[in-house]
Amino acid sequence: MGKLSTHVLDIAHGRPGAGVKVALFSVAPEGKVLLKMDMTNSDGRCSTPLLEGDSMKAGQYELVFNAGDYFAAQGVELPSPRFIDLVTLAFGIAHTDENYHVPLVVSPWSYSTYRGS
Repeated sequence: MGKLSTHVLDIAHGRPGAGVKVALFSVAPEGKVLLKMDMTNSDGRCSTPLLEGDSMKAGQYELVFNAGDYFAAQGVELPSPRFIDLVTLAFGIAHTDENYHVPLVVSPWSYSTYRGS
């Protein structure tokens, strides 16, 4: 059985993004459903998979990272409104027997992601 995991890399400071709030939503035509809330650990990772076993279903999902709050807590001087605040990564899971690792590489001015395993 596959699983969904994530982690945050703070490229402004060159370290893991520890203490970032992460929300996972399933997305359907009827709307979004919050599946899980978590916070990254000292390694910038959620300590347990976001989905695994029977909860790992094919479909559309969103991960929402509270990047703005994280950078503010790091003492970074941010404009108001923040340029990067809530980062939403929308993605699909097609094969529930595979691992989907969806990391966030972020600074106060940019972000990127990729599919890892």
